[in-house]
Formats: sequence, structure tokens, C-alpha cells
Amino acid sequence: MSFPLLTATAALPAIGAVATAAVPAARRNAAKALALLFSLATLALAIVVLVRFDPDGARYQLTESHAWIADFGVRYELGVDGIGVALVALTALLIPFIMLAGWHDADPLETGSRRWRPTQGFFALILAVEAMVILSFEATDVFVFYIFFEAMLIPMYFLIGGFGDRAHEHGEVAASTQRSYAAVKFLLYNLVGGLIMLAAVIGLYVVAGNFSLTEIAEARANGTLDMATNTERWLFLGFFFAFAVKAPLWPLHTWLPNAMGEATTPVAVLITAVVDKVGTFAMLRFCLQLFPEASKWATPFILVLAVISIIYGALLAVGQRDIKRLVAYASISHFGFIILGIFAMTSQGQSGATLYMVNHGISTAALMLVAGFLISRRGSRLIADYGGVQKVAPVLAGTFLIGGLATLSLPGLAPFVSEFLVLVGTFARYPAIGIIATLGIVLAALYTLVLYQRTMTGPVKPEVSTMPDLRPRELLVVAPLIVLLIFLGVYPKPVTNIVDPAVQQTLSDVHKKDPQPEVEAAK
Repeated sequence: MSFPLLTATAALPAIGAVATAAVPAARRNAAKALALLFSLATLALAIVVLVRFDPDGARYQLTESHAWIADFGVRYELGVDGIGVALVALTALLIPFIMLAGWHDADPLETGSRRWRPTQGFFALILAVEAMVILSFEATDVFVFYIFFEAMLIPMYFLIGGFGDRAHEHGEVAASTQRSYAAVKFLLYNLVGGLIMLAAVIGLYVVAGNFSLTEIAEARANGTLDMATNTERWLFLGFFFAFAVKAPLWPLHTWLPNAMGEATTPVAVLITAVVDKVGTFAMLRFCLQLFPEASKWATPFILVLAVISIIYGALLAVGQRDIKRLVAYASISHFGFIILGIFAMTSQGQSGATLYMVNHGISTAALMLVAGFLISRRGSRLIADYGGVQKVAPVLAGTFLIGGLATLSLPGLAPFVSEFLVLVGTFARYPAIGIIATLGIVLAALYTLVLYQRTMTGPVKPEVSTMPDLRPRELLVVAPLIVLLIFLGVYPKPVTNIVDPAVQQTLSDVHKKDPQPEVEAAK
């Protein structure tokens, strides 16, 4: 039997979580180093998975299948396609940077504080989330996917509620209340979505007799499993609702600004750059593959919601006074672009959506982490409390600018390619939707440049006049992300080569082909 590479990639951070939590309380630095070591080892395994994956090979590769709950048709089945392997690599890449950025975020507070921050627990919870997210990207059994899709809520709840941002304008008591509210709201929204999905998972089993994604999809394709139209639509809606909450899609998005605003900056990056990608990934893997006809039936409605997310998120970002909430609303707008590309049902749109998931993860991490370094220096998240930072901390301001320009999809930076593909793919089939969505680009330029202008330019405010520039650890976090943004902006082919075959197979699942361009015949 070949080495279970996919299981090992998820098991390693899980083992690391247990080992980190077991480190004695007095040895905080040892716990941090151990957690970072496990995250780097997971990254090494993810690179092996990426290297061994053949884009021109079978749809699902490195597969594993073992009997689990045989009486109910549940098997432990794993496998990655081009989309899954790209997101596994993204997750494994970002976790070490998240840990380095939050190196001191869980240190005990000053003597006499009423809160004790267990450092070991913070890093163990991050590794636990990593393990569950990776398994979600690898699972090809619907029930196995559901378990980890839901299980990741528990460590995320404690990360949001137990390790909140220290830069709170209303003091420690108010901050604790706000963190608790944000954590409970995050949990309730996602639990409701998960419970609706559970009903749909049970319904799928009643109809199909098993939970295997590949077997059900094959039966759908060859006609041996014929779902009634209404049954397929209800099952699709059950799955899609849960994924739309996780994504998040308007109007199910309201938990995200609270969660990102009250969490520590690294946890905010974990939410939007890693965890939320499970929602959009699952739309591609499960909604389109299991319910092709229902996906086409729901497409017009979903496209409208996606466009609303794009415009609504961008408009609210423009009006934000809080830096972290601005990035949260910008992410809602970006997820609207991702969902727009998925349901445009074109190869350009879906390739752009998958590439957008990767690029958004990198660009949001870069911008948010630099913003976190800025906030930790000043002790405030309010935009109005800054001004003239570029004169006292030019490297910090420069990296903040590059992260911001990536967020507005400047040509030459990675998100531009993905956003361009999404809009081209959407315009090819739904030109009116594509035209409206472009307004999001204009608004992105507005909120990004206004944010930079108000925080980094102008007279130096007294409170920031002694602000230090980026330290070596912080540069180690930011520099590789900036390099990736530039490299993938100039040369995205390494990612598109991996995801394009999987996109073509997904389009085949829903029996869609790219619309042919209308070319006037030469006279």
C-alpha cells in the first residue's frame, strides 16, 4: 500500500496541535517554536503533494479509500483535483506566516490583568484549524467533508472569543463583550448553515444510497441515478446555503466584519484567507458536481446575489472608520467576484474564480498582516488616529501600499489576472452582470487609496512620530507574500496549468461549454 500522503498532510498539523498544547505553561517560546516547526513540516508535505500531482492525469489523484461506517455507506475517502491541490498548498503556505505574525499575540497580558492568554492553546488551535481545512479540501466522501466542515467551527470559536484584538478603543471589559458577541455570532451563523446542510446530506444518502462524491457523480453522469427535479433543487439549496454562509455571500455575511474586527490580526487572516475558502471551494466541488441541473436553475439568482455582494461590500468598505472592518467588507466584495466566476459557467470565469481564491488569500494576508503591525504600534484600529506614517516608517508604508494595490487588482499584481478572467468569463455569457460587476473595481480603488492617503500621507501625527519601522520578523512575514503577489501577477501560469483541467471537468459536469464569440462574417 502506497504512503497515505493526503492523510499525512492533514494529520501532521493535528499531531502538532496536540503536542503544542501539551507543552508546559512556563515554556511558551518552546510551544511557539514547536508549532512553527509542525506548520513548516506540513508545508513541506503540501509541496510534495503539489509536485506529485499531474494536471494531465486522473481527475482525483493520490486517492485513499478505507471502510469506516459500512452500514451507512460512509468511507474515509480522500483525493485532490487541481482546485483542491492549489488550496491545500495555499493553506499550508499561509499558516507559518500567520504564526510568525502572531508570535506575541497570545503572550500573557500585563501583571494584574483579569485575562490569562494561554500561548500554547493559541498556536494549537491554529494547527487544529489547518488540519480540518486541509481535510475539507481533500475529502471526496460527502459525510467526511461535512464532519470537518463543521468541526473547524470549534477551534475558530475559541480563537475569536478567547484571543481578541488588544487594540480596542473602549477598554478591556467592552472588548471582552465584543469578542464574545463576535464569536457567538460566527458560531450560530455557521451552525445554522451546517444543520441545514446536514439535512441535505441525509437526503442525498436517501436518494443515492452512499456518500461517495465520485460514485454519485458517475451515477448522475451515466443515468443510473436520476433525481427528481424538486428533490435535486432542495438538496442543492441545502448545500449551497451552508457554503454561502461560510463564503460569505450577501445577505449571510454579517458575521464576518464582527469576527475579523474583534479577532487578533493573524486570526482575521486565518478566517478570510483560509477558512472562508472552504465555502467557495465546496460550491465548485459539491454543488456543481452533485447537482448540475439545480446549479443551472439557481444560476441567475446566485449571480444577482454575487453582484450585490461585490457592490455592497465595496460601498461599506468606503465608509469604514476601522481598518480591520474595512478589509473585512473588501473581502465580502472579493468573495462576490469568486462566486460570480463560479456560476458564470465558463472556463475563464471558473479558472479566474479558483485563481482568485489563491490570490485573494495571498493579497489579503499581506495587507491585513501589515495593517496588524501598524495597529500594534499605535494601539488603535481607527483610520483617523493615523497620518504621515510613510515619513517615519517607509518600509511599513511601502508594503502596506503594495498590499493595498493588490487588493484593488492593479495590473502586474496577482489579483488582477484572476479578476480579469472572472469578468471576461462573466461578460461572455452574462454581459449585463459583467458590466455592473466592474463597478466593484472602481470602488476598490476608492477605498484602498483613501485608506492609504489617510493613514500614510499628510502631516505626521504626534502619536505616530516615534513609530518604528518593520522589524526583521515582520519583514520575514511580509516579504515572501509581496514576492508572490508580483510573481503570480506577471506569471500566473504555474497555477492556471494546475487548475484549468479541473475547471474543464467541472464544466463538463454541468454540461456547459464556453459561448462562441460572435464574429461578423467578412464581406
